[in-house]
Amino acid sequence: MGGATVSQFTEIKTDKSEGVLTITLDRPDRLNAWTGVMEAEVQQAVRAAGSDDAVRVIIVTGEGRGFCAGADMAGLQSIQGSGEARETTRVDRSDPIEDLYPGRFGYLYACPKPIIAAINGACAGIGLIFSLYADLRYCAEEAKFTTAFAQRGLIAEHGISWLLPRLIGEANALDLLFTARKFDGKEAAKLGLVNAAYPVSELMGEVHLVARHLATQVSPRSVAIMKRQVRETYFQSFEESLEVADREMNDSFKTFDFKEGVDSFVERRPPAFQGR
Repeated sequence: MGGATVSQFTEIKTDKSEGVLTITLDRPDRLNAWTGVMEAEVQQAVRAAGSDDAVRVIIVTGEGRGFCAGADMAGLQSIQGSGEARETTRVDRSDPIEDLYPGRFGYLYACPKPIIAAINGACAGIGLIFSLYADLRYCAEEAKFTTAFAQRGLIAEHGISWLLPRLIGEANALDLLFTARKFDGKEAAKLGLVNAAYPVSELMGEVHLVARHLATQVSPRSVAIMKRQVRETYFQSFEESLEVADREMNDSFKTFDFKEGVDSFVERRPPAFQGR
């Protein structure tokens, strides 16, 4: 799956190695505060990875002490002056999943590759929302989280009022939204907001173990279809979901990855999935 490559952006860094694309938000002096440029670059990198056969998994993390401390305050001040939110760069939606999840971050759900948020530090506001659209989330125990909106005179934006209760339950979601209180990575794991929390010195090592497993031990075709199945179920009846599963199962029997999965198990060797 190739060696490491590095591409140039303005506010993110990317590194592709052994099937894993790592996107690093790169404004450490601002705790990686979110800007329109960063948003456009992240979206460009994720969309490109979605169609890149050399990428099996995407990790998103932050440079320095923070993951993403929310929207850049200079941008918020300009909104205050004009009374209007500035539009960010848009890319035409090309996947039906993005019709189910329109808005800023639906492309993350539509991406066929698993996306892991490695939350290494401060995670607030739009940074928190962005992380919720990842498929898996791991954080540093020391990381500080907050929804922030109520303390800025804002509301639950970009779909977080829909996402958060489904992840941690309504009572917990309303607590975090209403109070905008700060909580750490250990509590985030207890709430189920993240899959697990680790000491910051161990976080990236643990995340890379998960990423390497996904890149080498499971069928990328299976993962892509299961990701789509789960995202679609929120808009389906059980019967509709079952019909999709039956159809996809029959299609799976005809694939290289199904044959390889069975053969590698019988032959007691690592699989060599091709995503087809």
